[in-house]
Amino acid sequence: MSATIKHINIKGVEIPVIFEEQKSLPILNLQLVFKNSGYIQDKNKSGLANLSSKLLNEGTKELGATKFAQELDENAISLNTSNGFETFVMELSSLKEEASKAILLLNDLLKSPNFTDDTLTKLKTIQVGSLKRKENDFDYVAQNQLKSILFKNTALQNPSSGTIESISKIELKDIENFLDKTLCLENLIIVAGGDFSLNEFENLIKPILETLKVGTTQEAKKVDFISKKEEKTLIKDTEQAYIYFGSSFNVDSKDEENYKAKVASFILGGSGFGSRLMEEIRVKRGLAYSAYGSISINKSHTYFNGYLQTKNESANEAQKLVSQIIADFVEKGVTKEELEAAKNFLTGSEPLRSETLSQRLNRAFTLYYRGLEPDYSKKELEKIQTLELADLNKYIKSHNEINNLTFSIVRK
Repeated sequence: MSATIKHINIKGVEIPVIFEEQKSLPILNLQLVFKNSGYIQDKNKSGLANLSSKLLNEGTKELGATKFAQELDENAISLNTSNGFETFVMELSSLKEEASKAILLLNDLLKSPNFTDDTLTKLKTIQVGSLKRKENDFDYVAQNQLKSILFKNTALQNPSSGTIESISKIELKDIENFLDKTLCLENLIIVAGGDFSLNEFENLIKPILETLKVGTTQEAKKVDFISKKEEKTLIKDTEQAYIYFGSSFNVDSKDEENYKAKVASFILGGSGFGSRLMEEIRVKRGLAYSAYGSISINKSHTYFNGYLQTKNESANEAQKLVSQIIADFVEKGVTKEELEAAKNFLTGSEPLRSETLSQRLNRAFTLYYRGLEPDYSKKELEKIQTLELADLNKYIKSHNEINNLTFSIVRK
């Protein structure tokens, strides 16, 4: 089976429902996805969305974190809130027989989150402790340094978890205001599946929809940036060099030629052994244990990024080699053998990407969210299978902006 897209009208708002009925397992899988509401909305309070999601994992004000967690555990219910850059997500799963109880607990949480100073103090202490430990996680440091340069003056320049300074300034009213704006019908997309008919599911979640206010739509925002050939090196007492790099890649999430980007990304650095970066950097020269690079296509932004680790003394050589590999890739394109290998893997592994209910629902949501047709994945595979070498290389050559690499390096 596959997911279908319907709409539920509640309080005059047409709410999209991405739904798949699956009779083989007696379960409920539900996600409340609030669009344009991730840490893109943090503004000058870096870490606000992340801290807000953590507070919703602290139970209700009436039961508190421990008793609420016990209620979930005793009924084999999983309830978790998280956030990405563009979305804020509440995810609920349970056995079918406990579905009503699960919805009741989720509804209680929406009505009365654990908004207390003690809860916030605990969460801030944990978050600050985590950030202090990450000061010696040089992958984390290098990655965040890259974002701060590559996405300077945009919502992406700050880490999703915030900084020690920004977390210390977040108050309870900030979280209350964030959740009040975020958790509303105008922002909601429902993603669900399980052993229910659509009609049964609509009746089941009606209490949730009645609890949520109409609210105001959070407008989608594009993250506009232009990468430059620049680098920033942070000197630390580390045994090896951590090299992260990224650049602009100018496409839209609805671009009909994005299947070419998928193939190019796979060949350049996304396929592990056999990819251009891995072969040149590790296999031929032994400069790194691994080297990766990929094109990330999102609704709000698209870019190329990658990373590797190498000995401190070979950091300069590895950095120059990355630039050279990517320049050669743009200028000369890929070989017939690389294209055939990519086609075989991408088409052959397709069934593995839609085996489970969760995988199919997540794919259906992604396509809907990006404004693509439900059968886009099938059409994309067909296009990949018939992709000609000359067309792919022409496409790669047209994206010369990938050469404007920004490097973030942490080394001794």
